[in-house]
Amino acid sequence: MNGLDNWALASPEIFLAVAAMALLILGVFRGDKGADLVSALSVASLGVAMILVYREIDFTARGHGTAFNGLFLVDAFTKSMKLLAFLGAALAIVMSRAFFIRAGVWRFEYPVLVLLATLGMSVMISSNDLMTLYLGLELQSLALYVVAAFQRDDARSTEAGVKYFVLGAVASCMILYGASLVYGFAGTTNFYGLKAAFQGGTPPVGVVIGLVFVLSGLVFKVSAAPFHMWTPDVYEGAPTPVTALFSVAPKIAALSLLVSVVMGPFRPLFAQWQQVIVAVAVLSSVWGAVAAIRQENIKRLMAYSSIGNMGYVLLGLAAGSEEGVRSVIVYMAIYLVMSVGTFACILSMRRRGAMVETISDLAGLGRRQPMMALALMFCMFSMAGIPPLAGFFGKLNVFLAAIEARLYIPAAIAVLASVVGAYYYLRIVKVMYFDDAAAAFDRPVDREMGVVMGVSALFLFPVFPLFQEPILKGAQKAALTFFAQ
Repeated sequence: MNGLDNWALASPEIFLAVAAMALLILGVFRGDKGADLVSALSVASLGVAMILVYREIDFTARGHGTAFNGLFLVDAFTKSMKLLAFLGAALAIVMSRAFFIRAGVWRFEYPVLVLLATLGMSVMISSNDLMTLYLGLELQSLALYVVAAFQRDDARSTEAGVKYFVLGAVASCMILYGASLVYGFAGTTNFYGLKAAFQGGTPPVGVVIGLVFVLSGLVFKVSAAPFHMWTPDVYEGAPTPVTALFSVAPKIAALSLLVSVVMGPFRPLFAQWQQVIVAVAVLSSVWGAVAAIRQENIKRLMAYSSIGNMGYVLLGLAAGSEEGVRSVIVYMAIYLVMSVGTFACILSMRRRGAMVETISDLAGLGRRQPMMALALMFCMFSMAGIPPLAGFFGKLNVFLAAIEARLYIPAAIAVLASVVGAYYYLRIVKVMYFDDAAAAFDRPVDREMGVVMGVSALFLFPVFPLFQEPILKGAQKAALTFFAQ
């Protein structure tokens, strides 16, 4: 369909845009006293958006197609990734309230900004054109620059926001320059048009250069090496709930966009982009494992952990196969749970109301707060890839996809990096259970954090192993969208 005929496909995005504007007006009229109401309505809005996406999530052709003259695409893959991104954003808002109230900066603008960023993520995920890609990317980025510096009286938060803005602007320029080169040589910005233009024959050098620039910018957005430099500083400096947001929702959106770009318009250039993705995957997995070993700040450690995890995910993408895309979807679903569970524990690390962030602060937690220690232990074991926790199956799927694509050496390096990386995850468990007890954290733990910790731990074990088969089948059907044409 052409024009606005199929606008209903974008109903989740339209709803989020209207909701964000309405909540902004509500917040302006009620002031900071309305922050709780705006926050609750923001979470409810994301819930409604998830229901709108979930409609017809039977992965059939119903409810799939393009809208707005082919600029916007909805299929089983985009729906799956939107559900993960919306869930990550909603959890980030829920986990933010108590932190910002204690910090004295709980304002209605925060949930509205997260809603706008999520709208940008959704547009990114459904991009079917280089222009839509850039529009969604900028809408997401502008809102995230602001929330990174949301504690404007805190020097670390302000520094994190400025660094993220400057480096993010460089990445956006790289994508824009690459997109302009691709358009110059292909004569179109539409993904279907680009795929048709690249079918058969050797691509012009200019297109390959443009592709490398686009990939570089997207790799920055998922914080993979060698474009990871912003991650440790922004993770450490940004308010902890914002770091929790950064660790999940924007990564899911950027990774979804990366998959859509390489498996869609640039799929005929597989030989060219595979080399780039393999190099990035190996660099990220190795650097994420090695650089994290000496970290003492748990937020910086999680930053390097995310760099390593993105390396494993990209290894699955580098396979360029149905199994590879499936492994990416499954891994990101598991990573979402591991990450929010870990950050719920980090947000509960408070003494006399002040946040503490060093790993040594966890000493003796297993004796003082056994349930919190158990939840964090499950998250750490899962990130280390220890069976039978969910993280093990995520890594196993990625490595099997790489091996089936004959990426033997990159897969072997990633496995070794995973073994090295297990050290710093297990170190946290050792500190909690075997080191001399440090001063106790404030009690009781916030109800929201307790729920997130408990649900995350249960999902990682035993829920995921029990329901692994249906989860894999759902991811398989979503991955098929790239191979059914």
